[in-house]
Amino acid sequence: MSLKDKVVVIMGASSGIGAATAKLLAGEGAKVTIAARRMNRLEEIKKDNPAGDILVVEADVTKADDVQNVIDKTVAEYGRVDALFNNAGIMPVNNLDQIARDEWQNMMDINVKGVLNGIAAALPIMKKQKSGHVITTSSVLGYEVLPGYAAYSGTKYAVRAIMEGLRQEEHQNNIKTTIIAPGSVKTELFDSINNDEVRNGLKEAMKQPGSGMMALQPEEIAQAVAFVIDTPANMAVNEMVIRPTGQEV
Repeated sequence: MSLKDKVVVIMGASSGIGAATAKLLAGEGAKVTIAARRMNRLEEIKKDNPAGDILVVEADVTKADDVQNVIDKTVAEYGRVDALFNNAGIMPVNNLDQIARDEWQNMMDINVKGVLNGIAAALPIMKKQKSGHVITTSSVLGYEVLPGYAAYSGTKYAVRAIMEGLRQEEHQNNIKTTIIAPGSVKTELFDSINNDEVRNGLKEAMKQPGSGMMALQPEEIAQAVAFVIDTPANMAVNEMVIRPTGQEV
């Protein structure tokens, strides 16, 4: 793996896939900026990886100024941005007849607006560099729709559209795009489900061998992120769907 000295910004880095990716990339010699709202979690990651070159920045992805500050501090520290990983996301689950307007708004703000804020902040520097890579976490539910997940799937379908538009608009500037679409992964994402029955049922199913829901580990998705960052300049992996082998959907 030739990740040494790559400059990578990870939004939503305080836990799960983001944290696992930060640890893996830093261990391979990349220069990593980790950003999230929970500074204590970010500081723990930095402390636990003393050999890594890790810059910690507090940010709420729904706030454009916060995200711009992350990119600005990265450029000030490292001189460039080779890759941006838009990883922040939430997954409330409810049927549409529950009229969960607050959940809908939060999902739109984090899952969609957060991605747009990341692109808006990083794209000018990547265009100036004539190189860059924008990676965004989607979901298998950005390809499939299930009862209870309609609004969440809508945000993830939107991510696919945004990322494909970015690819078409910026490929001539040598800017790569990648969607990472995981199936079931053991992260705190399930904690954002307000429906107790659904949340507890999913967590229990993930523990059962042979259920088809045995979750992947965040470190396994991190390996996929590292792989796409490490691809040659003339090669772009635009979409990667990663499921547990036994997962049906």
